[in-house]
Amino acid sequence: MNSARDDIAAAETRDQRRPGAGGRARPSGRRPGDSGTRAAIRAAASRQFAERGYDRTSLRSIAAEAGVDPALVSHFFGSKQQLFVAVVELPFDPARVVPVVFGGDRDTVGERVARFVLGVLEDPRARQPMLGLIRAAASEPEAARMVRELMTREVFARVVATLGVADADLRASLAASQVIGLLMARHVIGIEPLASLPAERLAAAIAPNLQRYLTEPVSRAG
Repeated sequence: MNSARDDIAAAETRDQRRPGAGGRARPSGRRPGDSGTRAAIRAAASRQFAERGYDRTSLRSIAAEAGVDPALVSHFFGSKQQLFVAVVELPFDPARVVPVVFGGDRDTVGERVARFVLGVLEDPRARQPMLGLIRAAASEPEAARMVRELMTREVFARVVATLGVADADLRASLAASQVIGLLMARHVIGIEPLASLPAERLAAAIAPNLQRYLTEPVSRAG
């Protein structure tokens, strides 16, 4: 029986010999560097998780788009869960962004958050990983757990620390509900006129609600 290393080597050989454009076979030898193979897999996985969701994306479909053998995807990234964690990242640095957006003048925090959120969501390159996170969390319990852990660790904990007020955890989750709802309604479902509303008008519309969530009194049952 072949070893795992032999299986991977065979997969790489099959990948290299697969006909390309015009029916010509690829040159013999390894694909040009592991980094190129990894990058192709990551790009395909990122796009498919965002557009198809977690449950409808498979290692085989990712491999087909990346132009590699499915065994190579498992070799580099392991399971689909591990690949999801590796490629679906936040399109901003929370450690840098959160103190700036959520700190400062409390009277204008809702406007700052609204403008930042719309700035991210209106950029297709930044919106794609956010869509991947939300679609995955909505379709697969394990993916939802990973998304919660990512958001809690990287975003919510920093928001709570920056706000430094009572019920900061509740406030952060209420603000998150506004952002998630906006992402789904505008960019997934396409509800009109929200879907085509200019970003400036939309930011102005949601800013008061975010301001209320983040600064005004909130009640916690129990």
